Amino acid sequence: MNQIDLTRPETHFAFGRNWASYAQNVADAEIKEAENGLLRLLGGEPPQAMRFLDIGSGSGLHSLAALRLGASRVHAIDIDQDSVDTTRALLSRLAADQNWQAERVSVFDLTPERVGEFDVVYSWGVLHHTGDLDRALKCAARLVRPGGLFVFALYHRVMADFFWRFEKRWYAQASPSAQARARAAYAALFRVGLRLTGRRFDDYLAGYRSNRGMDFYHDVHDWMGGWPYESISPAEVEALMKALGLEKVRSFVGRGRFFGRHSGIFGSGCDEFVYRRL
Repeated sequence: MNQIDLTRPETHFAFGRNWASYAQNVADAEIKEAENGLLRLLGGEPPQAMRFLDIGSGSGLHSLAALRLGASRVHAIDIDQDSVDTTRALLSRLAADQNWQAERVSVFDLTPERVGEFDVVYSWGVLHHTGDLDRALKCAARLVRPGGLFVFALYHRVMADFFWRFEKRWYAQASPSAQARARAAYAALFRVGLRLTGRRFDDYLAGYRSNRGMDFYHDVHDWMGGWPYESISPAEVEALMKALGLEKVRSFVGRGRFFGRHSGIFGSGCDEFVYRRL
């Protein structure tokens, strides 16, 4: 029996449509949040004349943040044409006179000979959706210049991974009406979970801030449809990065937005990592 090649774009969830919907509401608050999040990962100060590669640009928000923080060049790539179009639209509107480009290309096709090397290679919550996480990390890491930074976030391994693989595979192929019913069920259970921990859903929504800039409901759609799906432990990340000649600068582990973090009942959340090329 032939196995499906999950690295092929046609097997993936349509992330770009969700980003296109979200990008219509991007304003100063979302841009500032993206800038703050990027600065936190970079240790408070971006590299001088930063050359920035955004792998899985989505809405283009973090490419824009990099430009606002002084990047001399931004190269945004995504495998989803809707995401590429959304990135181009956002940067054309808010960074038209700056040095950037956005193109549709797979991380597996990126080489230093094709795109060069970068001071910062950034990929937040993307590489675990490529269909081959290990190879995607290796392909992205080879684009980091000596002394440069590899900044990425990946799903934390949780007990419910088996369930989420099944759910995401189903959701990615389900009809819009079936997806809407699944999201409603998720939100209802999430409300109950908050109530059991003494919190109110309305208060949670009011204070909700996604690391990728999306609101709660766009984020739920993104989470439930995130197929292909892989997860990884911090120890596995460390071993792979060490083998690739990178050393850890900082990490933010166990900071998932969902309660029940290690069980993964409502999702795994992402661990964030910053490594430097030796």
